[in-house]
Amino acid sequence: MRINIKVTPNAKVPELVKLDDLNYRVKVNARASEGKANLRLVEMLADYFDVPKSHVLILHGLNSREKVVEILI
Repeated sequence: MRINIKVTPNAKVPELVKLDDLNYRVKVNARASEGKANLRLVEMLADYFDVPKSHVLILHGLNSREKVVEILI
């Protein structure tokens, strides 16, 4: 399943909000430097969808706040 994510890095409180079936807004409590926000995003999505972290792949937008993510279910 492919989903669109809008990420807000360095948030005080992590939050994952489902906007509709394909669009999510995620606030991560990690800085965007050195890929830390991406790693935290993968952890949060793996917990949310109850899959291993290796089943969450960022396809587009590694250096952007707008990402396309594939969840292997």
